[in-house]
Amino acid sequence: MDALRPRNWPVQWRWLVLVPLSLIFAVLLEMLRLPAALLLGPMAAAILLASQDGTVRIAPPVFVTCQGIVGAMIAVNLPVSIFPVMVADWPVFLLGTLSTLLASSLLGWILSRSGALPGTTAIWGSAPGAATVMTLMSEQFGADMRLVAFMQYMRVVACAVVATLVSRFIGHGGGSAAPHWVALPAAWLPVATAIAVALIGAYAGVRLKIPGGAMLTPMILGMMLKLFTPLHLDLPPLILAASYAVVGWAIGMRFSASVLRYAKKVFLRVVTSILALILICCGFGAILMLVTGVDPLTAYLATSPGGADSVAIIAASSKVNMPFVMTMQIARFLCVLIVGPAIARLLSKTSPAPRRV
Repeated sequence: MDALRPRNWPVQWRWLVLVPLSLIFAVLLEMLRLPAALLLGPMAAAILLASQDGTVRIAPPVFVTCQGIVGAMIAVNLPVSIFPVMVADWPVFLLGTLSTLLASSLLGWILSRSGALPGTTAIWGSAPGAATVMTLMSEQFGADMRLVAFMQYMRVVACAVVATLVSRFIGHGGGSAAPHWVALPAAWLPVATAIAVALIGAYAGVRLKIPGGAMLTPMILGMMLKLFTPLHLDLPPLILAASYAVVGWAIGMRFSASVLRYAKKVFLRVVTSILALILICCGFGAILMLVTGVDPLTAYLATSPGGADSVAIIAASSKVNMPFVMTMQIARFLCVLIVGPAIARLLSKTSPAPRRV
């Protein structure tokens, strides 16, 4: 009986279960017309296996390449007209990003003061973005890095699920492009250009140690090509589907049995804090909708405190103002990178002394 448990399977068996299970989940979610089924299906399959210690390792070059594809996908979907929009409406983007950052910092500080989590864990774990950066920095400031990672990626998963449901029920008939996975692109040159942008940009971003560079650098490079050259970018749906699956697996595999056992004592408080942040950001989205006149789904996705890559995938499979969504998301990501650690260090000075969970 013990041999039937995923933790005792050879790695090859785990892959043989993970891939078809991901496909089954993705098809089921697609049948429900949920956007980003190609992300959520593999993510759910990975969480299911990881929770039974059936984790698999995503090779770093593969993950970097797939992040680069997502960055290139954002560049494909963003028109060059986004730049004058950013300049004209900079107060809206600035206030939108700062409000989310301040709300998450306040919730983290409250959770830290409650003593539910050791040291400064709640503060670093509540930062709305830059999950990997915040996780790695947290241990230097009295936080438990395992719990910070759990909080960060739990937020990413929760936001992806909630954003998908919101997109399904208040969207405009949007659905993912999964029925056309094998559709062929119209021309090879835009595809070759987009893939080159993804590969060169992703590895340059990693090499230069730019936070989030595996996704951000290809996005910026692609936008620069569209702005200053006559080149066009395009990506086949099959390549996008594979990249979405890898991103979903990478997120889901964070939830190993050991991490879940370690976090179970604070699970309810962490989930409550995450849901509170999502609700607060819903309020920010409502204000954004009234001020700017964007549709409800665009406003919600723009203020969603999830990962920029997962929000990009959901936005790309929904009928929303993607330039607005991604401008707000990238602005918040950069804001977290620039001032997030400073805010966390400031709030850490008033947190209780570290203790074990």
